[in-house]
Amino acid sequence: MTRFPPSSVSTTAVSPAYPPRQFVALGASAALILALTGYLFSTQGGQTSLVLLLGAALGLALYHASFGFTSAWRSFIVHGRGRALRAQMLMLTIAVCLFFPTLASGELWGQNVNGFVRPLSVSVLFGAFIFGIGMQVGNGCASGNLYHAGGGQLRAIPSMIGFAAGALWATHDYEWWTTQPSLAPVALIDTLGVLPAIALNLLVFAAIVGLSLWIEKRRHGTLERENVTQTAGARRLLCGPWPFVWGAIALALLNFATLALIGRPWAVALGYPLWGAKAAEVLDLGLDIDFWGYWMMPGRDTALMGGILEDSASLMNIGVILGALLAATLAGRFSLEWKLPLRQWLGTLIGGLMLGYGATIAFGCNIGAYFGGIASGSLHGWLWLVAAFAGSFIGTWLRPLFGMKRS
Repeated sequence: MTRFPPSSVSTTAVSPAYPPRQFVALGASAALILALTGYLFSTQGGQTSLVLLLGAALGLALYHASFGFTSAWRSFIVHGRGRALRAQMLMLTIAVCLFFPTLASGELWGQNVNGFVRPLSVSVLFGAFIFGIGMQVGNGCASGNLYHAGGGQLRAIPSMIGFAAGALWATHDYEWWTTQPSLAPVALIDTLGVLPAIALNLLVFAAIVGLSLWIEKRRHGTLERENVTQTAGARRLLCGPWPFVWGAIALALLNFATLALIGRPWAVALGYPLWGAKAAEVLDLGLDIDFWGYWMMPGRDTALMGGILEDSASLMNIGVILGALLAATLAGRFSLEWKLPLRQWLGTLIGGLMLGYGATIAFGCNIGAYFGGIASGSLHGWLWLVAAFAGSFIGTWLRPLFGMKRS
């Protein structure tokens, strides 16, 4: 995820001074969430409406904390600043402590639960690598584009369009990728047991934190400090901005709530292939999508035949956009920003294609594969992280080709 200018996301506290247009935006965003929630409740039931609200809560947390993956990794790569990276380790620490015992039991509050445990394959390596390039060239990742768009940053839309197109392209090639070399999935929970698996993960998180502290102190002498706000706790919780720590805690808890509600971790990239397929149908591109192997798999065939609002991943993505919209209006900072130089527009589109293709063949994005994979105790999550971080190095240094700063 990328931090856009202060007009959309800021770490400095500003008391919302709601002018009339902000009142209108705030009312419209709240009404939109309530209306869609009511419609889903009446047509599909309470669980579906809760999926939307859970997505909205994720969008609000992402926006208020400006919780980033793209900018966090780039800041560490270019400047050696690791504050945001350390927040990710806190998020993962909370997640594994919650997920591992639950996944080992296989049930949570009467709901059968399963993690994302995937093969260690060439497709994960290549897909995550090009995803890492794409997130830097495209100026955002899967979840970042959603909450930026919801906050009024329409510049994220070309990347989202590219993401959907790239994901659809990957579904055409999906069967070929499944024939490439791979090792069997490794679930640390099953291999080591719950407590040893947690201990091993915490050790790795601590090592990453220690390395980031060492690099930052060596390069700068001191650690980067977060801006201090004088806003009262309750008001800050509602209107932001949040410290990274708040965002890390919120995302971990909300991902666990996702596991409890729908039986699997939070996944963003799962929705994009369906969006691309639906767009291809509307545009009448003449593609025989029904006969592609990806769409013949159980669950995906049902999603293709159904509507967008019947797909839990798509519904949560929509919720993230609406939640970010609500957060931006609560903060009094909502504004539509579209202006984008041609080279940057091209970069975001190309980056989006790489994001979509990479995420689909790598079994997920920064949320489903990295966050969800590691929280599930799957080694493919760590493989994804290494490959995507390597891709981010290249993507960071490619940014000037598209008129973007490296920093």
